[in-house]
Amino acid sequence: MIFSKTCEYGTRAVIYIAQQTKNNKRTSLKDISEQIGSPEAFTAKILQQLVKHNILISTKGANGGFAVDKKKLKRIKLMHIVFAIDGGEYRDMCVLGLKKCSAKDPCPVHHKFKHVKKDLLSMLNNTTLDELTNKMNDGKSFLKLD
Repeated sequence: MIFSKTCEYGTRAVIYIAQQTKNNKRTSLKDISEQIGSPEAFTAKILQQLVKHNILISTKGANGGFAVDKKKLKRIKLMHIVFAIDGGEYRDMCVLGLKKCSAKDPCPVHHKFKHVKKDLLSMLNNTTLDELTNKMNDGKSFLKLD
């Protein structure tokens, strides 16, 4: 189960925006794309999708930009972001990319990977934006390494 590049960028964008929201700032598309290392046009499409799924708030105008509803920081889980971008297919994806991989017809790593997949799904379901932004604000994690 490997996430799409779109999902990787989207997750980084939401975490960055959530961190800015905690600092009482809205952030621009340009700033977001620079901070996560993603092309601006590609980032814009991802952010539109996240707004559509009520993960982000978009405000137009001079003081506009992107934010996360502060009341949702403890409720938005990584799973919500992954689902908004990659849909539900990630649950059944084969780590080798085979179209038909199951317990009945497994790929060579299916049985070993199912434990990793279970742990990953648990982490996605239990990790909040609040938790991730706290680690960034404490300097214990980073979105971009120069």
